[in-house]
Order: sequence, then C-alpha cells, then structure tokens
Amino acid sequence: MKKLIILDFDGTIADTRPVILNTFHRTLDAMDMPQHSDEEIAATIGLPLLKAFPVLEPMDEEKAALCTETYRRIFEDVNAEIGVPMFQHVADTLRLLHSKDCTLTIATSRGYKSVVDFIKGFNLDDIINFIIAAEDVKHAKPDAEPVIKTLKHYGLKANEAVVIGDTHFDILMGRNAGCMTIGVTYGNGTRESLIEAGADAVVDDFAAITNYILL
Repeated sequence: MKKLIILDFDGTIADTRPVILNTFHRTLDAMDMPQHSDEEIAATIGLPLLKAFPVLEPMDEEKAALCTETYRRIFEDVNAEIGVPMFQHVADTLRLLHSKDCTLTIATSRGYKSVVDFIKGFNLDDIINFIIAAEDVKHAKPDAEPVIKTLKHYGLKANEAVVIGDTHFDILMGRNAGCMTIGVTYGNGTRESLIEAGADAVVDDFAAITNYILL
C-alpha cells in the first residue's frame, strides 16, 4: 500500500480542458497573436503558463509573463461562463483512499490560489492535505522537484508514494523522483504517450487506481 498519493489536477481530478482551450484562444486574440489548434494548445497542458506560451509562439520572458497575466484574468471570466466539473469517480475514490489512511496531495502547474479555490469548490479541502503549485517550485514538471518537495514535507521515501496524472509530464515527473506512476487516459494525454513515458499502470477510470495503491 502506498502512503502518499501525489495527484495532478488538470485532466486528472477536474475536466478543465474546455475552459483552458477557450481561455487560450481568447488570450491569443487579446495579445494579437496567431491562433493555434485545440490539439496544439492541449499539448502544452501540464506545463506552467510561462513555458506553455513560448511553445506556441516564440517570445521572450517579458511577453510570456504578459500572456500569463492576461490568461489568468480571462480564465476567471471563462470559468464563470463554462464551469469545471470533476471527473467521474474522483471524489468517491479519493474519500475511500483517505479512509484507508492515504495522504492525498496535489502537484500542479496551475497557480496556488486557483487550485485551492477549485478544491474548496469541490468540497475536497478536508481530505487534500498539501498542494505544490506553479509558484512553489523553480523547476516544474517534468522535473522531479514538485514530488521531491512533497516527499520531504512528509518525511517519506519515493517507494512510499505514487504519482497520478494524465500527461507524460506527470509520469516523467514521478519517474524522475523514483516513484510509482499511474496514468489516466480520460484527460489530455493519450494511452500511448503515458506508456511511452514509462507509466507503471494506465487506467481508463479513476476508481481503478485503488487496484494498484491498496495492495
């Protein structure tokens, strides 16, 4: 049994894809930048915004920061219009794991306040104990820093934790830290990309993670 569960947020816990894509398109328009396809934008999900925008268009750090600021402002409006639901079986499965004395945490490239607001809105703030967000690390996914900081916070070793996410960035982050990794196929990545990244297990339904965690 794994003591520590390190969860990605976007595409793993919550279906933020429609809001993210809409916000990116509006941000590109607001910044007078060329539009990109949903597929091109989705491929950046998992990266911090400061790194995601330069993937789409060449730019310096100053412009990336301005794009990020614009994105975050527009995101609030889009979220209010569209909303973000949790994926099926996430809440029940997390509560089951919590009842089995698993410690639940999040490692995300999203901003801290945004994640906290979502977790509170989902009524999960009583069971998710620790969050590492974009501003909490110098080296984001796929670097191991978010996982290493979480392990250090709890005084645990890599073999006592599992990292769960929907993209190769999440899987590589977990592997780089020496942890077991589980990929979920319903988010922004593909089964093939998760397998190629080296996921120890790949599931189609979040509830199936218990088959690997509660052993």
